[in-house]
Amino acid sequence: MIETITHFKVPVEHEERSVCLGPDGSVAHVTRMLRMISGRWKLPILFHLFAEPSMRTSQLKRDMPGISQKMLTQHLRELENDRLVERRDFGEQPPRVEYQLTDAGRGLIPVLMVAREFSIRHVAER
Repeated sequence: MIETITHFKVPVEHEERSVCLGPDGSVAHVTRMLRMISGRWKLPILFHLFAEPSMRTSQLKRDMPGISQKMLTQHLRELENDRLVERRDFGEQPPRVEYQLTDAGRGLIPVLMVAREFSIRHVAER
């Protein structure tokens, strides 16, 4: 019976396998990360900021047809609150604000690229 329980097969370094499903286990951490990137426009924002190290709001809006100013602002604030994106205000008139990935945001990109590769392989196998 124990061999069929899949969470015992999840590789977890430096932790007991029994913590996979606990409140501080793998499920909780992956769920938290997925919540950070959930939203129609968050992934496009992250990938745009990965491709272009620093972008103004107007550039992001222009590069993502269909996004409203309200949704762009909302998602940027959420990404900033989750410390994946940082906002740089230059204190100029007219106002000039740029957004860029934080170290945590840049650290998330390889995870997203692995997810991309999984998706490509998964579609090809179907």
